Amino acid sequence: MDIDYSGSFVALITPFKDRKIDEKKFQELVEWQINQGTNGLVPCGTTGESPTLSHEEHERVIDLTLEVANGRVPVIAGTGSNSTEEAIRLTSHAEKAGANSALVVMPYYNKPTQAGMYSHFKAINDSTNIPIFIYNIPGRSVVDMSIETMVELAKLPNIIGVKDASNDPTRPTNLRIALDGLKFTQFSGEDPSQLGFMAAGGEGIISVTANVAPQLMSNFHSEWKNQKIEEARNIQERLMPLHNALFLETSPAPVKYAASLMDVCSSEVRLPLVEPLQETKIKLRDALEKLQLIGKRA
Repeated sequence: MDIDYSGSFVALITPFKDRKIDEKKFQELVEWQINQGTNGLVPCGTTGESPTLSHEEHERVIDLTLEVANGRVPVIAGTGSNSTEEAIRLTSHAEKAGANSALVVMPYYNKPTQAGMYSHFKAINDSTNIPIFIYNIPGRSVVDMSIETMVELAKLPNIIGVKDASNDPTRPTNLRIALDGLKFTQFSGEDPSQLGFMAAGGEGIISVTANVAPQLMSNFHSEWKNQKIEEARNIQERLMPLHNALFLETSPAPVKYAASLMDVCSSEVRLPLVEPLQETKIKLRDALEKLQLIGKRA
């Protein structure tokens, strides 16, 4: 079955309650996302606080997502690690659980060379049969996969695309040229720059903002697909104060606080993350009010 990897995919937050996963709130969030028009679900990414989830919790969150989605929208399971063996284990679980594909982050902290990056992803490719997206995020992993390495990986049978959080506006175009017609999906990983990314050849976004504004994010991509550029631009301009506010501090602390204002879940994050500063909270509330996602204060 061909999967439509385009539009607004949400990088799901993981709700917590008293330091444990709030499974009820999480599944309500997933159902709400689908009802609001979100095109796909991405559990256990950076936004889902995957670094502080145990292996058992990680697998449970993927299972909970698949249970609610029930085939209605694609699920790209976050399965990355800076340990190749651990990434293989998590990716194998996602495959067995029924995820449509896996999102594998660049090996962080280890600082592998381009040859090491290639070998890491090739080992996962060779050990599983699930489609794999590379998650290139230099700001978190320190290393940046070159276009040349990505093209070589794109030749492998299971490597089908990238979530690009390099924030390099020329990257989508340069990658398209280097791919020379090879099919490879490009997702943006940066909400504030999604308009330019789509214009440069992107197919969609894996979004933090969609956790709290799923319908607006979905509408942006619908307008873009229908070549209603001015309408898409207007939506992006309306969303920009929220995009900016959500990244004033380390994600997902701001988006979890925003979600708490909407009664989506608690604002609880796991250490070493902490709740946003008061000035950030004020800007988040203002942005949500302007979009009429919450009521105005009396």
